[in-house]
Amino acid sequence: MPKTLPKAHLAMIGSTLLFALNIPIAKSLLVAGDVHPVGLTMMRFVTATAGFWMLSLFLPQERVRKADQLKLFLAALLGVSLNQLPFIIGLNNTSPVDASIIITLSPIFVMLIAAMALKEPITTKKVAGVLLGACGAVLVVLFSHHNQPGASTLWGNLLVFSTTLAYASYLVYMKPLTATYGTVTLMKWIFLYGTLTTLPFCYQYIYILPEASATTYLGILYTIVGATFLTYLLVPVALKTLRPTVVGTYNYAQPVIASFVALMLGQDRFSWDKPVSLLLVIAGVYFVILSKSRAQVLAEKAKQSMNN
Repeated sequence: MPKTLPKAHLAMIGSTLLFALNIPIAKSLLVAGDVHPVGLTMMRFVTATAGFWMLSLFLPQERVRKADQLKLFLAALLGVSLNQLPFIIGLNNTSPVDASIIITLSPIFVMLIAAMALKEPITTKKVAGVLLGACGAVLVVLFSHHNQPGASTLWGNLLVFSTTLAYASYLVYMKPLTATYGTVTLMKWIFLYGTLTTLPFCYQYIYILPEASATTYLGILYTIVGATFLTYLLVPVALKTLRPTVVGTYNYAQPVIASFVALMLGQDRFSWDKPVSLLLVIAGVYFVILSKSRAQVLAEKAKQSMNN
Protein backbone atom coordinates (compact mmCIF):
# COMPACT_ATOMS: atom_id res chain seq x y z
CA MET A 1 0.00 0.00 0.00
CA PRO A 2 1.52 3.37 -1.03
CA LYS A 3 2.33 5.74 1.82
CA THR A 4 0.39 8.46 0.01
CA LEU A 5 -2.85 6.44 -0.07
CA PRO A 6 -4.36 7.84 3.19
CA LYS A 7 -3.42 11.36 2.07
CA ALA A 8 -5.14 10.80 -1.29
CA HIS A 9 -8.37 9.58 0.30
CA LEU A 10 -8.34 12.46 2.80
CA ALA A 11 -7.93 14.85 -0.15
CA MET A 12 -10.98 13.36 -1.86
CA ILE A 13 -13.03 13.41 1.35
CA GLY A 14 -12.15 17.08 1.82
CA SER A 15 -12.89 17.93 -1.81
CA THR A 16 -16.22 16.08 -1.70
CA LEU A 17 -17.28 17.87 1.49
CA LEU A 18 -16.37 21.27 0.06
CA PHE A 19 -18.24 20.60 -3.18
CA ALA A 20 -21.28 19.23 -1.34
CA LEU A 21 -21.52 22.22 1.00
CA ASN A 22 -21.41 24.49 -2.04
CA ILE A 23 -24.68 23.02 -3.36
CA PRO A 24 -26.98 24.76 -0.83
CA ILE A 25 -24.73 27.84 -0.65
CA ALA A 26 -24.61 28.44 -4.41
CA LYS A 27 -28.32 27.74 -4.64
CA SER A 28 -29.10 30.43 -2.05
CA LEU A 29 -26.90 32.92 -3.95
CA LEU A 30 -28.69 32.29 -7.22
CA VAL A 31 -32.13 32.45 -5.59
CA ALA A 32 -31.27 35.81 -3.98
CA GLY A 33 -30.39 37.16 -7.43
CA ASP A 34 -27.62 39.47 -6.17
CA VAL A 35 -25.10 37.89 -8.54
CA HIS A 36 -25.45 36.51 -12.07
CA PRO A 37 -24.85 32.73 -12.38
CA VAL A 38 -22.29 33.21 -15.17
CA GLY A 39 -20.73 36.10 -13.25
CA LEU A 40 -20.32 33.93 -10.16
CA THR A 41 -18.60 31.28 -12.26
CA MET A 42 -16.25 33.85 -13.80
CA MET A 43 -15.40 35.18 -10.32
CA ARG A 44 -14.39 31.65 -9.43
CA PHE A 45 -12.16 31.39 -12.52
CA VAL A 46 -10.43 34.76 -12.14
CA THR A 47 -9.87 34.50 -8.39
CA ALA A 48 -8.63 30.90 -8.57
CA THR A 49 -6.21 31.87 -11.35
CA ALA A 50 -4.80 34.72 -9.27
CA GLY A 51 -4.63 32.51 -6.18
CA PHE A 52 -2.74 29.66 -7.85
CA TRP A 53 -0.25 32.00 -9.52
CA MET A 54 0.39 33.83 -6.24
CA LEU A 55 0.82 30.53 -4.39
CA SER A 56 3.28 29.33 -7.05
CA LEU A 57 5.60 32.24 -6.18
CA PHE A 58 6.31 30.60 -2.81
CA LEU A 59 7.03 27.16 -4.27
CA PRO A 60 9.86 25.73 -6.39
CA GLN A 61 9.35 26.77 -10.02
CA GLU A 62 8.64 23.97 -12.49
CA ARG A 63 9.36 24.40 -16.18
CA VAL A 64 6.49 23.07 -18.29
CA ARG A 65 7.49 21.55 -21.62
CA LYS A 66 5.93 23.10 -24.73
CA ALA A 67 4.27 19.82 -25.67
CA ASP A 68 2.64 19.67 -22.23
CA GLN A 69 1.32 23.23 -22.54
CA LEU A 70 -1.09 21.98 -25.20
CA LYS A 71 -2.14 19.16 -22.86
CA LEU A 72 -2.79 21.68 -20.09
CA PHE A 73 -4.83 23.80 -22.51
CA LEU A 74 -6.99 20.79 -23.37
CA ALA A 75 -7.30 19.94 -19.66
CA ALA A 76 -8.49 23.52 -19.05
CA LEU A 77 -11.18 23.14 -21.70
CA LEU A 78 -12.39 19.86 -20.21
CA GLY A 79 -12.15 20.70 -16.52
CA VAL A 80 -12.93 24.43 -16.50
CA SER A 81 -14.31 26.05 -19.68
CA LEU A 82 -16.53 23.20 -20.92
CA ASN A 83 -17.44 22.10 -17.40
CA GLN A 84 -18.38 25.00 -15.13
CA LEU A 85 -20.00 27.53 -17.48
CA PRO A 86 -22.22 25.16 -19.51
CA PHE A 87 -23.29 23.53 -16.24
CA ILE A 88 -24.58 26.81 -14.80
CA ILE A 89 -26.44 27.58 -18.03
CA GLY A 90 -27.81 24.05 -18.21
CA LEU A 91 -28.92 24.14 -14.57
CA ASN A 92 -30.99 27.25 -15.33
CA ASN A 93 -32.73 25.37 -18.15
CA THR A 94 -33.58 22.11 -16.44
CA SER A 95 -34.94 20.81 -13.15
CA PRO A 96 -32.69 20.10 -10.14
CA VAL A 97 -33.79 16.45 -10.24
CA ASP A 98 -32.81 15.92 -13.87
CA ALA A 99 -29.49 17.73 -13.41
CA SER A 100 -28.60 15.72 -10.29
CA ILE A 101 -29.46 12.40 -11.91
CA ILE A 102 -27.44 13.22 -15.05
CA ILE A 103 -24.43 14.08 -12.88
CA THR A 104 -24.49 10.57 -11.42
CA LEU A 105 -23.38 9.34 -14.85
CA SER A 106 -19.94 10.87 -14.24
CA PRO A 107 -18.29 7.86 -12.50
CA ILE A 108 -19.70 5.56 -15.19
CA PHE A 109 -18.15 7.76 -17.87
CA VAL A 110 -14.86 7.82 -15.93
CA MET A 111 -14.81 4.02 -15.74
CA LEU A 112 -15.44 3.65 -19.49
CA ILE A 113 -13.01 6.40 -20.56
CA ALA A 114 -10.30 5.08 -18.23
CA ALA A 115 -10.77 1.61 -19.76
CA MET A 116 -10.26 3.02 -23.27
CA ALA A 117 -7.55 5.60 -22.57
CA LEU A 118 -5.59 4.09 -19.67
CA LYS A 119 -6.46 0.43 -20.30
CA GLU A 120 -7.90 0.13 -16.80
CA PRO A 121 -9.81 -3.17 -16.44
CA ILE A 122 -13.57 -3.13 -15.93
CA THR A 123 -13.94 -5.68 -13.16
CA THR A 124 -17.03 -7.04 -11.45
CA LYS A 125 -16.21 -5.21 -8.22
CA LYS A 126 -15.68 -1.94 -10.06
CA VAL A 127 -19.00 -2.21 -11.91
CA ALA A 128 -20.79 -3.22 -8.68
CA GLY A 129 -19.26 -0.28 -6.82
CA VAL A 130 -20.18 2.26 -9.48
CA LEU A 131 -23.76 0.96 -9.69
CA LEU A 132 -24.20 0.86 -5.90
CA GLY A 133 -22.98 4.44 -5.62
CA ALA A 134 -25.28 5.50 -8.44
CA CYS A 135 -28.27 3.91 -6.67
CA GLY A 136 -27.44 5.76 -3.47
CA ALA A 137 -27.06 9.12 -5.23
CA VAL A 138 -30.22 8.75 -7.33
CA LEU A 139 -32.22 7.64 -4.27
CA VAL A 140 -31.35 10.72 -2.22
CA VAL A 141 -31.85 13.00 -5.25
CA LEU A 142 -35.35 11.69 -5.96
CA PHE A 143 -36.50 11.90 -2.34
CA SER A 144 -34.85 15.25 -1.56
CA HIS A 145 -35.89 17.14 -4.67
CA HIS A 146 -39.31 15.76 -5.50
CA ASN A 147 -41.04 18.99 -4.42
CA GLN A 148 -38.59 21.39 -6.07
CA PRO A 149 -39.90 23.41 -9.00
CA GLY A 150 -38.15 23.63 -12.32
CA ALA A 151 -39.04 22.80 -15.89
CA SER A 152 -36.73 20.53 -17.84
CA THR A 153 -35.72 21.26 -21.42
CA LEU A 154 -33.79 19.11 -23.85
CA TRP A 155 -31.24 21.91 -24.25
CA GLY A 156 -30.66 22.16 -20.50
CA ASN A 157 -30.31 18.40 -20.08
CA LEU A 158 -27.89 18.19 -23.01
CA LEU A 159 -25.71 20.92 -21.48
CA VAL A 160 -25.57 19.15 -18.11
CA PHE A 161 -24.85 15.87 -19.90
CA SER A 162 -21.98 17.48 -21.86
CA THR A 163 -20.41 18.95 -18.72
CA THR A 164 -20.62 15.57 -16.99
CA LEU A 165 -18.81 13.94 -19.89
CA ALA A 166 -16.24 16.76 -19.99
CA TYR A 167 -15.37 16.44 -16.30
CA ALA A 168 -15.13 12.65 -16.53
CA SER A 169 -12.70 13.07 -19.43
CA TYR A 170 -10.78 15.67 -17.40
CA LEU A 171 -10.20 13.24 -14.51
CA VAL A 172 -8.81 10.58 -16.85
CA TYR A 173 -6.79 13.06 -18.92
CA MET A 174 -5.24 14.64 -15.80
CA LYS A 175 -3.97 11.35 -14.35
CA PRO A 176 -0.71 11.16 -16.38
CA LEU A 177 -0.02 14.89 -15.89
CA THR A 178 -0.18 14.57 -12.09
CA ALA A 179 2.78 12.19 -12.26
CA THR A 180 4.91 14.81 -14.04
CA TYR A 181 4.08 18.16 -12.42
CA GLY A 182 3.12 19.52 -9.02
CA THR A 183 -0.48 20.33 -8.22
CA VAL A 184 -0.06 24.11 -8.09
CA THR A 185 1.82 24.15 -11.39
CA LEU A 186 -0.99 22.21 -13.05
CA MET A 187 -3.74 24.37 -11.59
CA LYS A 188 -2.15 27.75 -12.31
CA TRP A 189 -1.90 26.94 -16.03
CA ILE A 190 -5.25 25.17 -16.27
CA PHE A 191 -7.14 28.04 -14.66
CA LEU A 192 -5.20 30.63 -16.67
CA TYR A 193 -6.18 28.93 -19.93
CA GLY A 194 -9.73 28.37 -18.70
CA THR A 195 -10.10 32.04 -17.77
CA LEU A 196 -8.59 33.34 -21.01
CA THR A 197 -10.94 31.21 -23.13
CA THR A 198 -14.10 32.35 -21.30
CA LEU A 199 -13.51 35.86 -19.91
CA PRO A 200 -13.83 37.72 -23.26
CA PHE A 201 -17.38 36.36 -23.64
CA CYS A 202 -18.56 36.62 -20.03
CA TYR A 203 -16.87 39.58 -18.32
CA GLN A 204 -20.04 41.71 -18.50
CA TYR A 205 -21.82 39.34 -16.10
CA ILE A 206 -19.34 39.92 -13.26
CA TYR A 207 -21.23 42.10 -10.80
CA ILE A 208 -22.70 42.07 -7.31
CA LEU A 209 -25.77 44.22 -6.67
CA PRO A 210 -25.10 47.12 -4.22
CA GLU A 211 -27.89 45.98 -1.89
CA ALA A 212 -26.34 42.53 -1.45
CA SER A 213 -26.14 41.40 2.17
CA ALA A 214 -23.10 40.32 4.15
CA THR A 215 -24.40 36.75 3.89
CA THR A 216 -24.22 37.00 0.11
CA TYR A 217 -20.60 38.13 0.24
CA LEU A 218 -19.73 35.30 2.62
CA GLY A 219 -21.42 32.82 0.28
CA ILE A 220 -19.47 34.16 -2.70
CA LEU A 221 -16.25 33.96 -0.68
CA TYR A 222 -16.94 30.31 0.18
CA THR A 223 -17.80 29.44 -3.43
CA ILE A 224 -14.60 31.06 -4.68
CA VAL A 225 -12.17 29.84 -2.01
CA GLY A 226 -13.71 26.63 -0.67
CA ALA A 227 -15.58 25.20 -3.64
CA THR A 228 -13.09 26.28 -6.32
CA PHE A 229 -9.55 27.01 -5.12
CA LEU A 230 -9.35 24.30 -2.45
CA THR A 231 -11.34 21.63 -4.28
CA TYR A 232 -9.35 21.95 -7.51
CA LEU A 233 -6.20 21.88 -5.40
CA LEU A 234 -7.21 18.65 -3.65
CA VAL A 235 -8.40 16.60 -6.65
CA PRO A 236 -4.97 16.42 -8.39
CA VAL A 237 -3.42 15.47 -5.04
CA ALA A 238 -5.76 12.48 -4.97
CA LEU A 239 -5.19 11.66 -8.67
CA LYS A 240 -1.46 11.26 -8.05
CA THR A 241 -2.25 8.06 -6.12
CA LEU A 242 -5.84 7.03 -6.80
CA ARG A 243 -7.29 5.74 -10.05
CA PRO A 244 -9.68 8.12 -11.87
CA THR A 245 -12.59 5.74 -11.26
CA VAL A 246 -12.05 5.89 -7.50
CA VAL A 247 -11.89 9.69 -7.62
CA GLY A 248 -15.03 9.82 -9.76
CA THR A 249 -16.98 7.51 -7.46
CA TYR A 250 -16.51 9.95 -4.57
CA ASN A 251 -18.83 12.32 -6.48
CA TYR A 252 -21.74 10.10 -5.48
CA ALA A 253 -21.37 11.35 -1.91
CA GLN A 254 -22.05 14.99 -2.83
CA PRO A 255 -25.87 14.89 -3.00
CA VAL A 256 -25.97 12.65 0.09
CA ILE A 257 -23.85 15.09 2.13
CA ALA A 258 -25.85 18.04 0.82
CA SER A 259 -29.03 16.29 1.96
CA PHE A 260 -27.69 15.81 5.50
CA VAL A 261 -26.57 19.47 5.60
CA ALA A 262 -30.09 20.54 4.58
CA LEU A 263 -31.41 18.30 7.35
CA MET A 264 -29.20 19.99 9.97
CA LEU A 265 -30.23 23.44 8.73
CA GLY A 266 -33.90 22.54 8.98
CA GLN A 267 -34.36 22.69 5.21
CA ASP A 268 -35.30 19.02 4.96
CA ARG A 269 -36.85 16.26 7.06
CA PHE A 270 -35.26 12.99 8.11
CA SER A 271 -36.44 9.97 6.12
CA TRP A 272 -35.35 6.38 5.58
CA ASP A 273 -33.69 7.15 2.23
CA LYS A 274 -30.87 9.23 3.77
CA PRO A 275 -29.05 6.54 5.80
CA VAL A 276 -29.74 3.96 3.07
CA SER A 277 -28.27 6.29 0.44
CA LEU A 278 -25.22 6.94 2.61
CA LEU A 279 -24.60 3.20 3.09
CA LEU A 280 -24.97 2.54 -0.66
CA VAL A 281 -22.47 5.28 -1.51
CA ILE A 282 -19.96 4.07 1.09
CA ALA A 283 -20.33 0.49 -0.19
CA GLY A 284 -19.91 1.72 -3.77
CA VAL A 285 -16.69 3.60 -3.03
CA TYR A 286 -15.38 0.61 -1.03
CA PHE A 287 -15.99 -1.85 -3.89
CA VAL A 288 -14.30 0.45 -6.42
CA ILE A 289 -11.28 0.82 -4.11
CA LEU A 290 -11.08 -2.99 -3.77
CA SER A 291 -11.28 -3.51 -7.55
CA LYS A 292 -8.05 -4.45 -9.29
CA SER A 293 -6.03 -1.85 -11.15
CA ARG A 294 -4.32 -2.43 -14.48
CA ALA A 295 -0.97 -2.84 -12.71
CA GLN A 296 -2.41 -5.52 -10.42
CA VAL A 297 -3.96 -7.42 -13.33
CA LEU A 298 -0.68 -7.32 -15.30
CA ALA A 299 1.28 -8.43 -12.24
CA GLU A 300 -1.05 -11.41 -11.73
CA LYS A 301 -0.74 -12.39 -15.40
CA ALA A 302 3.04 -12.15 -15.21
CA LYS A 303 3.06 -14.32 -12.07
CA GLN A 304 0.87 -16.92 -13.72
CA SER A 305 3.14 -16.99 -16.77
CA MET A 306 6.16 -17.57 -14.57
CA ASN A 307 4.42 -20.38 -12.72
CA ASN A 308 3.42 -22.05 -15.98
